[in-house]
Amino acid sequence: MAVPVNVAVAPAGPARTVSARHFVRLKLRVMGNNFRGQGWRIALFVGGALVGLWFAASGFFLFAAPGLSGNGRYAVLVAAAGGGLLVLGWLLLPLVFFGVDETLDPARFALLPLPRRTLVIGLFAAALVSVPVLAVSVAVLGLVVTAWALGGWSAGLVAVVGVLAGLLLCVAASRAVTSAFASMLRSRRVRDLAAVLLAVVAALLGPLQVFGLAALRETDWTRLTGIATAIGWTPFGAPWTAGIDVAQGRVWAAPLKLLITVAAIVALLAWWSRSLESAMVGTASTGKAPTQRGVTGGAVAQLFPRVATWVRRDRFGALVAREARYWWRDARRRANLITIAVVGIFVPVLVNVTGGDFAAEDGAGFTAAVSDSSPVVVTISLLFVGVLASVTLANQFGFDGSAYATNVVAGVPGRVELRARMTAFSLYVLPMLAVVAVLLAALLGRPGWIGLMVGSLAATYGVGLAVNSFVSVLGAYSLPETSNPFAMNGSAGMAKALLTVLSMVTTAVAAVPMVVAAALLGDAWLWLALPVGVAYGLGTALLGAYLAGDVLDRRQPELLATVTPRR
Repeated sequence: MAVPVNVAVAPAGPARTVSARHFVRLKLRVMGNNFRGQGWRIALFVGGALVGLWFAASGFFLFAAPGLSGNGRYAVLVAAAGGGLLVLGWLLLPLVFFGVDETLDPARFALLPLPRRTLVIGLFAAALVSVPVLAVSVAVLGLVVTAWALGGWSAGLVAVVGVLAGLLLCVAASRAVTSAFASMLRSRRVRDLAAVLLAVVAALLGPLQVFGLAALRETDWTRLTGIATAIGWTPFGAPWTAGIDVAQGRVWAAPLKLLITVAAIVALLAWWSRSLESAMVGTASTGKAPTQRGVTGGAVAQLFPRVATWVRRDRFGALVAREARYWWRDARRRANLITIAVVGIFVPVLVNVTGGDFAAEDGAGFTAAVSDSSPVVVTISLLFVGVLASVTLANQFGFDGSAYATNVVAGVPGRVELRARMTAFSLYVLPMLAVVAVLLAALLGRPGWIGLMVGSLAATYGVGLAVNSFVSVLGAYSLPETSNPFAMNGSAGMAKALLTVLSMVTTAVAAVPMVVAAALLGDAWLWLALPVGVAYGLGTALLGAYLAGDVLDRRQPELLATVTPRR
């Protein structure tokens, strides 16, 4: 039957405008789909929400304390210092520890005809729908209570506007900084520098806390209030102190501080917009092509990095060479290695050399107060270093992602897989642990304790390898395939936190015998710690690889499905 060709086609309706509401609904839909049929993800999300609410309640009472006590003297100090730390935390913590939620990966929108402004506003609105934002919202409501108690309903309403602006500032700062770093980290040299800087920042959090506590003992609170007042005129403290200013009679300051906050938010969103487009489109390299060095071996030898030239040329050696190369070239893995190096040196020095404290010196700042360390204290401090060094492997398969399919198809035995991964990781970590032991012994002036230190580190590190072999097989989670190395799936952030805590606690408990031996055996343990610790750590690591390898053989398909990012 002939079909008429002159049938009029109805004109297409006007295109629907994409708004921020669509991005929020899309994020909720994606989160719901991720939870469907995944009971463990639901449990992690609920656990994360409960932990977040616990911290939120603590923050609420801290911020509300000046108002509940009727003492307005420290209201500005609490608001400026606490609010400033919140903004600083949103800037640094996603880079160093938790990552940033990329449930809506910006790269997925690269081919859609969306204006950049619409994309930024939509992603910004979606970022506000998260557990951290909810927790911070509950915490900063304490500032509203303080302002209302000190200045009545007008101050309370201004505080509400201020804390809402502060929340927008925190999220905008977090997104802008992580997106900017993701764009810059395309360059290998910039990635190396950024990893070093971020690791140093992470390591400096402890010293800053120590100096801060020491300063609080000798501080002049009147002077600190003046410093807090100055911070209140910066974007770090402006939104949080606006309501306090109204309560204390400085009504003229509130609109100026809100204006400062709005200007900072606009500037951050503009910065995010530029870096977001660069991250989606990609940046061509304009540098000079590197000069190829001459080949100094066979084709197979070129596959083995310098740190792994000694391994045998078989399946085990190939896995070691691949993992060793990945640990140096992957920005996320390399950042973890640098964090281990910096924090691993700082913690033992802080505990053993300074005794965890600093003494104030009249007119000359701070001087270290050297403590009388003991084998037990040294062992406990090094236990933390060994735990920290091994916990990086808690999600070792998540770093591979879909690339783990190669090992599944090749039929790599689980025991060989885990032993090779342990060996490759140890090529970088063991020299760091040796440096920590030698440096700490030199600072304490006790070279005879090097055996104790090496044995304690070896035992704890070996136990951690065994524990994290099971954790990585049974509790793996996927990392997003994105240009942002700080990205984290919606439920993976809490998964990372809980798995890290579980691994660290289990490893610490398994390493307690080293502490008990140091306490009971006295000087004899200084000579026995090295052989016993090395044997305990090596034996435990091999046993863990043996047992966890059997579990890995049975769970390879499920593990591959778990670590493969959902598209």
